Amino acid sequence: MKEPEFKSQKPEHGYFEPDIQSNMVPQPESIDPNYKGSGKLEGKAAIVTGGDSGIGQAVAYAFAKEGADVSVIYYEAESDAKQTKTLIEKAGGRCLTIRGDVGNEAFCQKAIEQTVNMLGRLDILVNNAGEQHYCERIEEITSEQIDRTFRTNIFSMFYMTKAAMKYLYKGGSIINTASITAYQGNPVLMDYSATKGAIVSFTRAASQNKEFLAKGIRVNGVAPGPIWTPLIPATFPNEKLKKFGQDTPMKRPGQPRELAAAYVYLASNDSSYMSGQMLHVNGGTVVNG
Repeated sequence: MKEPEFKSQKPEHGYFEPDIQSNMVPQPESIDPNYKGSGKLEGKAAIVTGGDSGIGQAVAYAFAKEGADVSVIYYEAESDAKQTKTLIEKAGGRCLTIRGDVGNEAFCQKAIEQTVNMLGRLDILVNNAGEQHYCERIEEITSEQIDRTFRTNIFSMFYMTKAAMKYLYKGGSIINTASITAYQGNPVLMDYSATKGAIVSFTRAASQNKEFLAKGIRVNGVAPGPIWTPLIPATFPNEKLKKFGQDTPMKRPGQPRELAAAYVYLASNDSSYMSGQMLHVNGGTVVNG
């Protein structure tokens, strides 16, 4: 892996602007050119938050290769969203891109409605959008940052799931992106780690809720380890990037494409007897969770 580079400026409102994947060196591997779909999601419609780049882009592409139409929710990275749309359409799927803030409940409601109106149905909800902020001292974590991180990472899952329940029925799948930090913590990502722990608990609780059970909706998640996405170089100091992912048993960071099949599995009937579980794609780290 070449030495990572990224130029980003912290804006006045206190959190990083969305990061442009095309600016990264080296480029994340979101697309596996050898991936061959087998119709696992044929005729289904999915919505992926944070689907414009990184893990979300890889998942959206894999869903399209499996026959699904995909609605991609993104914050501000217009160029990445356009690239994802092109990839999905080349894979044979219809793609809707919707720009907005998933930390806003009204937007989440509109995004779900727009997706159903345009794609005709909703079968799969992937709650993937997330943000994080590097802070070595807890005194540096402002109330505004805590509110922002929780709104993006966990409030959005409540908002999107609430709005989607009107349309999801038997065979429907909700997939939440957690993190290895939910199990190990991260001393410089305290608020982020807290949200990821909440996502694990939300996933387990929802899977046992009588409403989800009565409708036949499964709720699972993926807990990635260190994955090379635009979020990483925009978050960590350059000296930290040089060693990113080297503390895993595999001694390297993962690529977004290496997670895509886990989401396909949870979205498809292959996982029909699985709910309330987390898949750990983390380079070999054992977390026993």
